[in-house]
Amino acid sequence: QVQLVESGGGLVQAGGSLRLSCAASGRTFSTYVMGWFRQAPGKEREFVAAISRSGSSTSYSDSVKGRFTISRDNAKNTVYLQMNSLKPEDTAVYYCAGRSVAYYSGVYYSEDEYRFWGKGTQVTVSS
Repeated sequence: QVQLVESGGGLVQAGGSLRLSCAASGRTFSTYVMGWFRQAPGKEREFVAAISRSGSSTSYSDSVKGRFTISRDNAKNTVYLQMNSLKPEDTAVYYCAGRSVAYYSGVYYSEDEYRFWGKGTQVTVSS
């Protein structure tokens, strides 16, 4: 069973930055497509960003494009989400998710496509 553990959340002022990390267990991290999702109070969980197995392909939601950057270090079994120019509307619990696939160079956008989930980390942006 793959375990994903997020860290790096916290309280930050609008305009500030945070970097989230998600550490994965197991020895096959390089086969995982990884994604970040978030859920604000009273709202559905939504896609934020995703990265392919090699890191060569990334995708972002329109709401974070140009402000957030997803990256991964397969040697460290870790995926990151660098969040800059944070806004109060970015306040949410952020979850990382993964799916092990073979022979796929793309990303997934739907939470239904992911098989492993972390427990989430809270990000709060004050105005």
